[in-house]
Amino acid sequence: MCSVHQGAASPQRRKQEALNARLDPRNPLVFDTRELGRRPGALKRVSRSVPAPQDLGIEVIGVPEGAALELDLRLESVMEGVLVTGTARAPLTGECVRCLEPLERELEADFQEMFSYPDADARGRIAAADDDAEDDEEDMFSLEDDMFDLEPVLRDAVVLSLPLQPVCQEDCPGLCSECGARLADDPDHHHDAVDIRWAALQELAGSDQDGEKDNAPRANGDDSQEK
Repeated sequence: MCSVHQGAASPQRRKQEALNARLDPRNPLVFDTRELGRRPGALKRVSRSVPAPQDLGIEVIGVPEGAALELDLRLESVMEGVLVTGTARAPLTGECVRCLEPLERELEADFQEMFSYPDADARGRIAAADDDAEDDEEDMFSLEDDMFDLEPVLRDAVVLSLPLQPVCQEDCPGLCSECGARLADDPDHHHDAVDIRWAALQELAGSDQDGEKDNAPRANGDDSQEK
């Protein structure tokens, strides 16, 4: 089962930390764009296999930490910066939300993000309405020393591609509500239990029968003694 550790930073916090942090060129998710240059229209394709960072997923399913994460990127130089378009492929592990059995899947997530030059004109980088301009500017990604960190973009893409309610199979019947048995392993599984809607009536009927027995005439021998 893949679970998010308690106390782990939220996606928004991770994004903000990435925006504020100094980039480490040794980080496998940091990419250098110096070979691309700044001439608009210049293209560069990059393929890289990197170990998946921790907590890459949601509580019930995600990419195991250290699993091979295959990245295919297309870097394009534009007026405002570098447009990164890519695909990430990785194994997924988790558990079925119905029967709690372990499951494995393959993830393929597409993403696109603009990494702006630090000296780019802000007016050319903000496409939203004036009211939202400040918020959008805070979420903008910038190049630092011609490098960019793909991790926050990758996290967003992976989480959005994950099933929120993963199941081992579409028609998984889940678990028995009484004993917890996995119903897919025993399709004929059942319990001879009284419907709770009738239980109260049966209990009432049983009480009436006990009362009738208490009020029944005693045997002849007992009657003669009373006389």
